[in-house]
Amino acid sequence: MAKNKVTIDTVRKMGMALPGVEESTAYGSPALTVRGKLLACIPVHRSAERASLAVRIAFEDRAALMAADPEVYYLTEHYVEHPVVLARLSRIQPEALQDLLAMGLRFVTAKAGVPAFRRKRRES
Repeated sequence: MAKNKVTIDTVRKMGMALPGVEESTAYGSPALTVRGKLLACIPVHRSAERASLAVRIAFEDRAALMAADPEVYYLTEHYVEHPVVLARLSRIQPEALQDLLAMGLRFVTAKAGVPAFRRKRRES
């Protein structure tokens, strides 16, 4: 299996390409926010694996992702009560990361009462 090339820089570039997303910090860690609301960050709790990403999504979406691909998506006891999924950057594919960030953006914008994000179709 080829080594995945997703890094925190990949996350930042993909996130910043989404509408309304800004770079920030959360808990002293690099983060992406939308109008001051946390979208994604490097988890700082000791229970999270290194090279992971925490993304805010709905609980039902989290359950579906973890069931579909437990090698990529996981959870620790610390995050159970929070609408967050943890993703292993070493295992996530770029397309899946893009979808995860878009899912998170829809969740955060719905929670913030701002217009919902609609994924733009890219022209080939």
